[in-house]
Amino acid sequence: MITNNDTKRARFDMAFYQRLVPTTIHTYSVVVIKLFIRVKMSRRYDSRTTIFSPEGRLYQVEYAMEAIGNAGSAIGILSKDGVVLVGEKKVTSKLLQTSTSTEKMYKIDDHVACAVAGIMSDANILINTARVAAQRYTFSYQTPMPVEQLVQSLCDTKQGYTQFGGLRPFGVSFLFAGWDKNYGFQLYMSDPSGNYGGWKAAAVGANNQAAQSMLKQDYKEEISREEAVQLALKVLSKTMDSTSLTAEKLELAEVFLDDGGKVKYQVCSPENLGKMLVKYGVTQAPVDT
Repeated sequence: MITNNDTKRARFDMAFYQRLVPTTIHTYSVVVIKLFIRVKMSRRYDSRTTIFSPEGRLYQVEYAMEAIGNAGSAIGILSKDGVVLVGEKKVTSKLLQTSTSTEKMYKIDDHVACAVAGIMSDANILINTARVAAQRYTFSYQTPMPVEQLVQSLCDTKQGYTQFGGLRPFGVSFLFAGWDKNYGFQLYMSDPSGNYGGWKAAAVGANNQAAQSMLKQDYKEEISREEAVQLALKVLSKTMDSTSLTAEKLELAEVFLDDGGKVKYQVCSPENLGKMLVKYGVTQAPVDT
């Protein structure tokens, strides 16, 4: 909090420096000194999430969003017969057991899944919170929790961490994919501030603005699930920082209805994902030696 003493001290410093600086550069010196004082005082608003800056900004929330910009990309596309999620893996190793480890895709309930971008330890806490909320709802009402209600519940938790002292925002964004009897297939995106919205196609993580522009240009109404997979891989191949796109660097998951009308969450295996990349011309076919 800025007190009267701080204001008096700032005015005294300005008057002192004005006497030292020649008249010919007086205007320039005033601008520099004002900028110095503004920067010095703005640091007081960086340390806590509950203090607004004079411009009405919460710097810690903005810093949390910046952390997501350095994370692996994730893309979600809503189709007429399902929802497609594709994510870029940052941890790739031959020693990694792909069947039991996941970096981008998580199942929350039988009818809801999500892709994450940001700090994974923060994501794990929120995913467990969402799973508990979904199970409690099912136990209480004997019906799956509506997708938007689940997203809203989790975003309320995220928003609380930007409002109370002694806490910091969660440095993670989510893409939620799900189905319920109220709205059918749905895709939601949320950020560290606790804000969320429904999307037809969305991107989070590194180069998300470029990916969002490509999705806006190429997305079509009534797109099929197969076309959505092709579009997601195409966009990711052009926006990833990596020079070559391989199955080891990607995770792909789909939410759709099976022949019996039951919601199914399916993660694509690296072998099938590699075949898709070749089929859609996103990567080169391996050369036999």
